Amino acid sequence: MLTVTATQLNAWVAALLWPFMRIGAMLLAAPVFGARFVPVRVRIALALVLSLALAPLVGQGAGAIDPLSAQGLLVSVQQVLIGLVMGFTVQMVFASVLIGAQSIAMSMGLGFATAVDPQNGVQVPVLGQYYLTLTTLIFLALNGHLLLMQLMVDSFHTLPIGAAGIGTNGLWTLVGWGARMFSGAVLIALTAVTALLLINLTFGVMSRAAPQLNIFGVGFPVMLGAGFVILLFSLPGISRQLAALVQDAFHMLDVVLAGG
Repeated sequence: MLTVTATQLNAWVAALLWPFMRIGAMLLAAPVFGARFVPVRVRIALALVLSLALAPLVGQGAGAIDPLSAQGLLVSVQQVLIGLVMGFTVQMVFASVLIGAQSIAMSMGLGFATAVDPQNGVQVPVLGQYYLTLTTLIFLALNGHLLLMQLMVDSFHTLPIGAAGIGTNGLWTLVGWGARMFSGAVLIALTAVTALLLINLTFGVMSRAAPQLNIFGVGFPVMLGAGFVILLFSLPGISRQLAALVQDAFHMLDVVLAGG
């Protein structure tokens, strides 16, 4: 007769439950995986499949913790926090691109043209939607989704279940990396905004030299046309800045998940 002890049952539940929480939280917060157009059932099924595959990596230490105890609740909160940190960090890369795109759109005069972002379900400038689509394609082309999954697998070695989890130093490192998000947005928009600023200064000089010139009737189409031309020539630089942002994000996650 097959008998199952409470210790064995706790070990089986812990080997599946806590990886599921960490992976599910990461899929909820990460771009592409956590987009609104991805059904919730698909995310749950993917998290369950990955949890089954990673269950042997959980280790025997987690089996000694009762999932229904106070310590088990603390471990559950830790797993959700680790997953959210991983997904939120990559989400900040996409937010950096969106901030840069909004700055360019305002300089071009396209700030009023908005569309619904299918990934987040909010109104964003049309130019921002174009940049988000481009960012998603570059992220997938760089195998960013596979690197994120690899980082998730490695996290069970660097931050095993039952350990202290992410400490205050790691959280402060994440907060400090927020400055990199804004600096990346400035670098993405710097070329286009600077060129459009020079065009605005030119129209300012023209309006002073010829006050009878309808600056709004002439300047708006010129700013739009010049903005599209500038965007065309600045796209290679944007892809390089995005690649650098993704690389910095994964390097920062390595430091945080290693206990730094």
